Amino acid sequence: MAILVTGAAGFIGGNFALDWLAQSDETVINLDKLTYAGNLDTLKSLQNDARHVFIKGDIGDSILVAKLLEEYRPRAVVNFAAESHVDRSIVGPSDFIQTNIVGTFNLLESVRGYWISLSDEDKADFRFLHVSTDEVYGTLAAGDQPFSETNTYQPNSPYSASKAASDHLVRAWHHTYGLPVLTTNCSNNYGPYHFPEKLIPLVILNAIAGKPLPIYGDGQQIRDWLYVKDHCSAIRRVLAVGVVGETYNVGGWNEKTNLEVVQTICQLLDELRPKQKGRYAEQITFVQDRLGHDRRYAIDARKLERELGWKPTETFESGIRKTVEWYLSHSEWISNVTSGAYRSWLSQQYGE
Repeated sequence: MAILVTGAAGFIGGNFALDWLAQSDETVINLDKLTYAGNLDTLKSLQNDARHVFIKGDIGDSILVAKLLEEYRPRAVVNFAAESHVDRSIVGPSDFIQTNIVGTFNLLESVRGYWISLSDEDKADFRFLHVSTDEVYGTLAAGDQPFSETNTYQPNSPYSASKAASDHLVRAWHHTYGLPVLTTNCSNNYGPYHFPEKLIPLVILNAIAGKPLPIYGDGQQIRDWLYVKDHCSAIRRVLAVGVVGETYNVGGWNEKTNLEVVQTICQLLDELRPKQKGRYAEQITFVQDRLGHDRRYAIDARKLERELGWKPTETFESGIRKTVEWYLSHSEWISNVTSGAYRSWLSQQYGE
């Protein structure tokens, strides 16, 4: 038995592959393009594990995907592959359109061709799980109810628009062709192996390097924070017992402003790696807000708890402590991932 996991050298996909193989002998076929955020160092512990098969490639390569499906005969496809950084989508939206929309279309067509070829029994058991984001729903005001699965899509960035389009394609391939799909829309993830352009790892690494801690605008943007391993357990649950054609929102029930998140990290670093002089919060710097910055995201994850019995195990306090401790103890992974190209991006984005 095997599952095909796309984007499994990235942050969430990499954690998913590690967690899956920690509790299952079912082979993971890992298809990843290895763009800037893909990192095989994340999967170093699986290097000699026959249950993990890595193939460098693009979900948009129909010939390659068809070949993998025919060779390994997976019972499921879990699609993490995506361009996912809002800031990068504003600077260069083309890659997001190509991977998140065109790539998803090509992947769906390859999977549909494979699914049609299966026996009736295998066809009934097969699943295509598409991993998406809460950003497709747009933004919330302070008093609005959190996003539920019935919220209207109102994406506001090139990234979220491209993910919304991919969600619509997945839905259409189910309703038109009968492809047995599942969709999850998650809130902001954090945890081990997070590429350090995102807020939490960026702040941790800048803090211990003595650099400014950049916060967009007034820092009052609110996000619902989900520990990545909780997200992985939710995906496993949806894949196991989710109802075909349904969407499930995955959240951590942890709404925090960006400023609160940064201050919490600073307090933990003051405890775990105190400076010789002063406190880390003194490095906080407010920078010009990004274009079209959504004010608030929040996920209502009650459907997932009510229907499938899942809820997160980590509070923000426990998860963020584990995250800070992980970054403090994994300097080799950090130095390998922060290449010259990444440092140039930081300079461009934050005027470093």
